[in-house]
Amino acid sequence: MSLHLDLLGEDLRSIGERVAAGERLTRAEILSLWRTRDLNGLGILANAVRERLHGDRAYYVLNRHINYTNVCNKHCLFCSFARNPKDGGPPPYTLSADDVRERLRAHLGEPITEVHMVGGINPRLPYEYYLGLLEAIRETIPGVQIKAFTAVELDEIARVSGKPLEAVLPELAAAGLTAVPGGGAEVMSDRIHAELHPRKLDAGEWVRVSRQVAAAGLPQYATMLYGHIETVEERTEHLLRLRDLQDETGHFLAFTPLAFHPEGSYLEHIAPPTGTDDLRSVAVARLALDNFAHIKCFWIMTSAQVAQVSLRYGADDIDGTVEAYEITYPEGQMGRKQQVLTRPALRALIREVGRTPVERDTLYAERTAEGVLE
Repeated sequence: MSLHLDLLGEDLRSIGERVAAGERLTRAEILSLWRTRDLNGLGILANAVRERLHGDRAYYVLNRHINYTNVCNKHCLFCSFARNPKDGGPPPYTLSADDVRERLRAHLGEPITEVHMVGGINPRLPYEYYLGLLEAIRETIPGVQIKAFTAVELDEIARVSGKPLEAVLPELAAAGLTAVPGGGAEVMSDRIHAELHPRKLDAGEWVRVSRQVAAAGLPQYATMLYGHIETVEERTEHLLRLRDLQDETGHFLAFTPLAFHPEGSYLEHIAPPTGTDDLRSVAVARLALDNFAHIKCFWIMTSAQVAQVSLRYGADDIDGTVEAYEITYPEGQMGRKQQVLTRPALRALIREVGRTPVERDTLYAERTAEGVLE
């Protein structure tokens, strides 16, 4: 890999030499990436790795998001989505299988390849409910790929089934589950777990579930929620845990840094991440996670414009058409952010920054613009 090391600040040149040689970065070097003031230099390094892996290709997917319930018993302080029946404000809801069918029928004329489905932890939902959701999606859009149920949800699904997760995962796969999303780990730190989400899986438990997902032959995505109370040391530890786990299992498809949005949460007093934070998080992830094929910038959480720029800072994917995303923006606030990008809009965004748009499915199989698998 050729790199113009003279374009880098002094604090990045030795790291640049190791990146050019394809060497794995150490904990201390990753920490220095978070702290460097040379954001452009950081982008140059991350872009070099990104182009070594993918050239000018930039991926997107035609997808729809479904959040099947906002009832949740975890009470995470950073969440603005969850509702308790005793709360004020927007009412709690739980979609039935027929509700899901109805939502998807509105898009039957569109070439959707992925349904991304996650929700809160509603302890009253039986095991059959989750199987029914998968079956409803599969029956309504035959052949669609279903990315559903984070590790936290899978742990709950196993609990209500009365079976070990090892037995549940094959049954979910038989019902239509294609891949597992990466949410729920947040930042893998005992301190953050104790302060922000003590009722949710801790880091060790999240890793345990991920190992079981890998053993079941299901691909998984990985994420990190940044921009709240975490330190750069904790961010680094999170990335290193993911890197170690990927060395062990090889089952992660992509990593997505998720920008925290404080509005409507108990952390509303915290300033949200800036565009600079977003780009730095993408770039550091690309350099640290040398065993992850793909780094995604989720345009819903960063803006389409920052996602564009991220394609020059290490990202090779900007997610998809989405349409409805309720996790980050509570009811009444969704209008602040655009919630849908069409296929032509996604392709135009990618081309505007000199990249070549490539349509993919959930598993990163490439598709033509007409939607036929190549």
